[in-house]
Amino acid sequence: MKFIPDCIDTGATSVKVAVLSGKGGTGKTLVSVNLAAAAGRSTYIDCDVEEPNGHLFFKPVNVREEDVAVKIPVVDTALCDGCRKCVEFCQFNALAYTNEQLIIFEDICHSCGGCMLVCPQKALAEKDRVIGKVQMGESGDVSVFTGILNPGEASGIPLIDTLLFENRRHPADLTFIDCPPGSACIVMESIKDADYCVLVAEPTLFGVHNLNMVYELVTLFGKPFGVVLNKCLDGENPAETFCLERDIRILGKLPFDSELGSLNSAAKIVARENAHYKAWFLSLLDTLKKEARS
Repeated sequence: MKFIPDCIDTGATSVKVAVLSGKGGTGKTLVSVNLAAAAGRSTYIDCDVEEPNGHLFFKPVNVREEDVAVKIPVVDTALCDGCRKCVEFCQFNALAYTNEQLIIFEDICHSCGGCMLVCPQKALAEKDRVIGKVQMGESGDVSVFTGILNPGEASGIPLIDTLLFENRRHPADLTFIDCPPGSACIVMESIKDADYCVLVAEPTLFGVHNLNMVYELVTLFGKPFGVVLNKCLDGENPAETFCLERDIRILGKLPFDSELGSLNSAAKIVARENAHYKAWFLSLLDTLKKEARS
């Protein structure tokens, strides 16, 4: 599959919920996987393409797999006169001219296409380079979309765009987007279709620092959002204090619970294994539907 740009609008009225966290291990996948499972007929999209793990919980069947490729330059040495305009243009140092030969470092090329535009001899053309793959399967009523970036690639954005494009082609009433951790470009790309964002935070000072990162991101993008506090204990909760001081909606609190931790560590979907937590995630789901459609 070649990288597909944003070029369609299905007009669908489905609700898309993005789940974010400032770092890995906070509980982002726990929340997104269990929301999708509790929702029944829904779509789960794993946009954490560098380390996807949602499929370990869902164990999808009938998996279809397609490569994702980007365009990179290829030189016609018979036309290249060594002017070095392409080398001067490239801000990523993906081109060099030495020993009367143009060298293209494919692994660091960002596929912008600018080198071809500035080449006066039209010596540069394009070819496909596979950077990863997307997988699509089913787990019960949940459609599971997974992006897997090849190790060492500069950017996972083309995979994320492909996943979101496929979701627009096959829209569900409810879609849950498991975003990459942090607040970098790949996170921004993951939330662009979201109607509502769930920020998952831990009850520590470090957790507050990471919560603030994604809080600033969704505020910058003007996305409606709320917070789920994970691993909560009795006593002081700096993340809760952070939310209360800024009038941020706290959607729910998950306790620091050994049974919850054991099920999650064993790649079990808690909402399918434990009636109490199924009810908890169904309640959170009802809240999200109201928030996203308000």
